[in-house]
Formats: sequence, structure tokens, C-alpha cells
Amino acid sequence: MKKVHKSLLAISMLSLGVLAACGNEAGTGNTEDLGSTTLEEIEEEAKKEGEINSVGMPDTWANWVETWDELEQKYSLKQTDTDMSSAEEIAKFEAEKKDASADIGDVGIAYGPIAEDKDLTLAYKTSYWDEIPDWAKDDNGDWIVGYTGTIAFLADKNNVDKIPTSWKELLNSDYKVAVGDALTSNQAQFAILAAAYANGGDEKNIEPGIEYFAEIAKQGRLVSTDPDIANLEKGEMDIALLWDFNALGNRDKIDPNRFEVTIPSDASVVSGYTTIINKYAKNPHAAMLAREYILSDEGQDNLAKGYARPIRENVKLSDEAKGKLLDAELYKHARPVKDFEAWEKTTAQIPTLWKEKVLVHVK
Repeated sequence: MKKVHKSLLAISMLSLGVLAACGNEAGTGNTEDLGSTTLEEIEEEAKKEGEINSVGMPDTWANWVETWDELEQKYSLKQTDTDMSSAEEIAKFEAEKKDASADIGDVGIAYGPIAEDKDLTLAYKTSYWDEIPDWAKDDNGDWIVGYTGTIAFLADKNNVDKIPTSWKELLNSDYKVAVGDALTSNQAQFAILAAAYANGGDEKNIEPGIEYFAEIAKQGRLVSTDPDIANLEKGEMDIALLWDFNALGNRDKIDPNRFEVTIPSDASVVSGYTTIINKYAKNPHAAMLAREYILSDEGQDNLAKGYARPIRENVKLSDEAKGKLLDAELYKHARPVKDFEAWEKTTAQIPTLWKEKVLVHVK
């Protein structure tokens, strides 16, 4: 067991900016003001609660298993998870409310503001607040990104002689490209945005990304097969467009020597996954402690060992975790979405645009 970060053991009187919390009156959620609650008090209350129920945080995703194991060993928290999509998590919080069966969830960054707007979140900043980039957190702590993903190229060297390192090179190649189901997949939609960034577009103007994939489809190179690990292993695609942590994980699970992962040099998009604490949580202190631990050196190290890039830039990582990540230099032209409202509107348009301008060319 690794040494616990000092902020989880030694800070006994730290005010953490908890802007809502316990009470859970019928239909109102956690309402008691815990603005002056210390981390020591949160730890003690979490131990009394004794459990935490998560959604969308399964053991196999981003190495969550190690974080859950350590929370159980350190604080005797028993954890259970129900895996589901970001939209399903929010729908569950909203449907159950005072009968909540979930305390905390992990959702794509675009869904954090949605959960907040629906008044489903318990705000908690954690002691790492100042180390989180402004784009990666809500002003009150209703959502905070724990780790990031960046759209990457995963090349199958069995099929690819010269590996493309930019969107331009990929377009001018003759390789088969798999992006996934852009009608429903968050990952695929961000891949379109990354291509848009490289061709003069942005979250308000997705057309350059749509046109990019339309051209690949016209060339007969857009593969409709999902770029999951089973299909990658079959060799049904030459280049797959994936979050870097998925690309790296799949590479190592199949054959590290067969696949190569790179971040496109002309542009890519960085997105985060954020924890949301259920306003109606039955175990709110356990959920707050989990968020605290996820952002600690130990929690960030665990995520990195699952190939996810930590949100804290100056976090201390083990040699094992460092070895799982790509060189930071590859990310110099990757940037996050800044206008979430615009991106939400754009993602609603992508399915229609994809069907009308891209899929019509897929045979």
C-alpha cells in the first residue's frame, strides 16, 4: 500500500468549500450547510456511512478498481458499481431523487453542467481546488474533472506501413479509418470535433469535421465497424480514432508491438471525465471523500496506471504510471472545449449531419 497523501491524513481543520450537504429531507436532497466541514470530519462521517455506491465507474475503466480497493482498506468503505452511460447516470439521479441508490458518478465533461442545471449535484471543491484548471471545474464544485482523454490515432502496424501523424496525412493516405458510431458515441463525436479543429472549425462550427469524414467515406475508407478491442484484434481497420487511454489500453491488451498510438500533430481535442456527487446521496460524505481521494496523488496515480491522463499537472506519479502515458510533448496542439453550451447544441446536430453527409457515402 502506498503512502497516503498528507492532505488525507494531516489536514484536520481545513475548510473545503462544501457548498451543500447532508440532511436529505424528502424531495429536497442534501440541504444542511457543511461549508465549514473539515476533511477530518468528512473522513469520520464517511467511515460511519461505511459504503459508497457508484455508477459508470467500473473496475476495468481507467483502473478504478485500485482506487476502490484503497478506499476500502483506508476507510472501510464498501463499494458497488453499476456501469452505465453519462446520460443514463443523470437520468437515474433525476428519476430516483430522495430514493437515491447512487452516491457518485463519472460522466463526460459536457454532462457535468447538465446535471448541475437539473439541480442534481452536491457541490464539493476538495483541497485540490487551486490545482484544477478553470476549464475543468464548475465555479462551485458541482463537477470537477478527474482525468482527461485526448483523441488519438491507433495504427495497426500489420496493415500500416507509414503511420499518419496528422489529420492531413490521414486524409491523404489510403488506410481504412474507424471512428465508431457518431450517432451515439461521445468518443466518435469528439473525433469529429478534433478533425474540425484541424481544418478551421470548432465547437460552434463542426462542418469542417463532417466534411473531413465525408471525404474519407467517398474514398471508400470509412469503416463502419466499431473500433473496440475485439474488432481491432481481427485487423478490420487500419487506423482507429479513440481516446488516448482507450488506444493505449487496447494496444497493451492485444499486442504492444503490433499497434502504435500517436496524438495528431496538427490538432486534437482534450476532454475530461468528471465526478458528480448525487444531491440526494445516502452516503454523501463517502462520495465527497471519494472525490478527494481521486484527486490526491494516489488517486491520480491509479488513473494514470489505467492510461488516463491526470487532471493535476504537477501530480507526483510513480514510475509505473509514467510508463503508461504518452510523452507530454505530443499534446502541444491538443486543446479542450471552452464553450460547453455551444458544444451541447452542436452534438445535438451531429447525428443528422452524419447521416445526411457522411453515411450516405458508406457502402
